Amino acid sequence: MLEHSPTDVDGLAWAAERGMGALAEKMGVRFVEFSVQRAVATMPVEGNTQPVGLLHGGAYVVLGESLGSMAANLHAGPGRLAVGVDINATHTRSATSGMVTGVCTPLHLGRTLTVHEIVITDEHGRRCSTVRITNHIKDLPTP
Repeated sequence: MLEHSPTDVDGLAWAAERGMGALAEKMGVRFVEFSVQRAVATMPVEGNTQPVGLLHGGAYVVLGESLGSMAANLHAGPGRLAVGVDINATHTRSATSGMVTGVCTPLHLGRTLTVHEIVITDEHGRRCSTVRITNHIKDLPTP
């Protein structure tokens, strides 16, 4: 049983306190909005490109996984942990400059499984990548 309703939590404050991990921080991922129903983050193209100047496909996945895993953990609540078990991405456009924005929405929020879709767009609102992540939620061991 959850000790709180995830809707009672200030999502941005929760995410800031938890942190997003060293990789996402190195890549410049910044949360803009954060709740169980919608999480938004940005990431710069600069510093995250392939040798030919396109945003690296793995960078899209890092942004998507950062959003989807964090949203799943907020949904899971205290004493529980969401861990990724599947992720896939379809890249449909290449970003070459500026910022990209990921918008994460849940497709399924269960007790032990979540599925999120993350749509990543460029500064012109054009879809560049669609990421889907499945997380398994488990109880943390009691000390």
